[in-house]
Amino acid sequence: MPPDIIAARLEHMPSILEIWNHVIRDTAYTFTSTLKTTEDVEHILTDHCALVMVDGGRVIGFARFGPFRGGDGYRFVAEHTILMAPSARARGLGGQLLRALEAEGRTAGIVRFVAGIGGENDIAQKFHKAMGYVETGRMPRMGWKFERWHDLVLMQKDL
Repeated sequence: MPPDIIAARLEHMPSILEIWNHVIRDTAYTFTSTLKTTEDVEHILTDHCALVMVDGGRVIGFARFGPFRGGDGYRFVAEHTILMAPSARARGLGGQLLRALEAEGRTAGIVRFVAGIGGENDIAQKFHKAMGYVETGRMPRMGWKFERWHDLVLMQKDL
């Protein structure tokens, strides 16, 4: 039976925190070193579109989109985040979750998704390219983490 993709709810918060904080703590995929808190996730769940992928009652993926930048001129553009539990990676599940998030974006009137990807995250860059995203910018030395500089790669897709 395939995993379910549903709207993220407060009951999913512990799993979302586990998945997200693993990425923050252990990778340079995101440049922040500050772990997400329940308040952070609660804000995202109430102010942004957020989905979870659930397999056998266990959350194995989380995706959300929110404003790309402030100002009403950007209201049709959103930046997204997609995170999979280590056990769910490289199984084709991330594509299912991102397609569902893109459908939610279209329903919300979003015309373009933007992904900000750490320059060392080749897997995410290849994944997004396979999902139809194109690289539109590479910003050198934009993020500081693990005592070194990291590039930021911007990719986008028209929905």
